[in-house]
Amino acid sequence: MKVVNFAEHKSLMSQFMMELRDTTIQKDMMRFRRNLERIGEIMAFEISRTLNYKTVDTPTPLGTAPCDVIADRVVLATIFRAGIPFHQGFLNYLDHAENAFVSAYRKYKEKENFDVFIEYLASPRLDGKTLIIADPMLATGASMELSYRALMTKGEPSHIHVASVIASQQAVDYIKSRFPADKTTIWVGAVDKEINAHSYIVPGLGDAGDLAYGIKE
Repeated sequence: MKVVNFAEHKSLMSQFMMELRDTTIQKDMMRFRRNLERIGEIMAFEISRTLNYKTVDTPTPLGTAPCDVIADRVVLATIFRAGIPFHQGFLNYLDHAENAFVSAYRKYKEKENFDVFIEYLASPRLDGKTLIIADPMLATGASMELSYRALMTKGEPSHIHVASVIASQQAVDYIKSRFPADKTTIWVGAVDKEINAHSYIVPGLGDAGDLAYGIKE
């Protein structure tokens, strides 16, 4: 299974990643959402380079030009709620894609003990399509796996792209052990080494959903 870690190569994304992590800059919720969106745009462009294309003859004012367009049928899936601005970044560039949405949340039994539940799924058929599952924080990988299992009830995609802004090494290893290795690619802005007792990525950036939309009760 291929893992693309953008932190291994300096680019404009490095600036956006710094702003997402910075405790002062991230107080601006609008900027935080926009940075998630911009990282989604960059990842969408990079993923587009792996897709299949076809050539179409395109009329111009002075003749006909052969142009390459995406041949794959792409479905963009996101996990509520932090995934919404990240998803929008992908949709800004892959604007012909179909869309899928999953709600996954932690239900705490004790302070540091929780289960992940799926309550909502809206998705087109996935058979033979390219599926991109976007979730900013990949801490344990449990939410991503359950969302993937839920989506698989809608058909078997030809390839799966797991996209996250920050992942723990534990989560990357978990996804490698749970997703089909021959047709899964992981895309991540950075891989942090550990998670804490609350299953938050360290150093990470905090709660992406709260930073994007406000603290929940």
